[in-house]
Amino acid sequence: MPKKNFTKTIYKWRVRAAFPGIILTVVLAKPSLYSILGGVAICILGLLIRTWACCHIQKEKELTISGPYQYTRNPLYLGNLILGISIAVGSWSWWAFGIFSAYFLIFYPVVIKMEKEKMERLFPQQYANYKKKVPLFVPCLRSSLPSEKNKFSWKHYQKNKEQRSLITAAIFWIIMIGKMILF
Repeated sequence: MPKKNFTKTIYKWRVRAAFPGIILTVVLAKPSLYSILGGVAICILGLLIRTWACCHIQKEKELTISGPYQYTRNPLYLGNLILGISIAVGSWSWWAFGIFSAYFLIFYPVVIKMEKEKMERLFPQQYANYKKKVPLFVPCLRSSLPSEKNKFSWKHYQKNKEQRSLITAAIFWIIMIGKMILF
C-alpha cells in the first residue's frame, strides 16, 4: 500500500480504531475506588481542555488562534492524550496503558501531520506565522499571540459534536464503576 493511502487510512480509522482498545481495556481492567477517582479527575481535565478548544474552533472557516490554540496547535489532541491517561489510571491496568500508548503512537503522529498539512493548504500565510509562535503539541505557558476576545462560544461545542466525548467518557466510567462493584 503506498504511503499516502496508508496515511489516509490511518486518519480515516483513528476514531473507530479506538473502540477495540477501549473494549479490551474494559475486559482487562482491575478498577478500585481510588483508581476510578483518580481517573475521573484526570478525565475531567481532558474534557475541559477539549471543551475549551471546541468552543473556539470553527473548522475550516478560519485559523483558530484563540483560547487554548494560543498555547498549543493541537489542544484537542492534548485533551485526548489526557483522556487516554485517565482511562489507563481508572482501569488500573498496565495493559490499558500499553494499549493506549500503542494507539496514540500509531495514530496521532499521522493525524497531527495531516492536520498540519490541511492548515497549510487552507491558511498558508497565517499558518506559517502561527506555527512559528505556537508549539505543535506540548503547550507553552505564555502565549506570544495577541489575545482575541469573544471567540468562545457554546454554539461551537454543539456544532463540533463535542458532547460525544462527554457521553463516551460517562459510559466508560459507569462501566468501570460497575466492574469494580460486580467483580
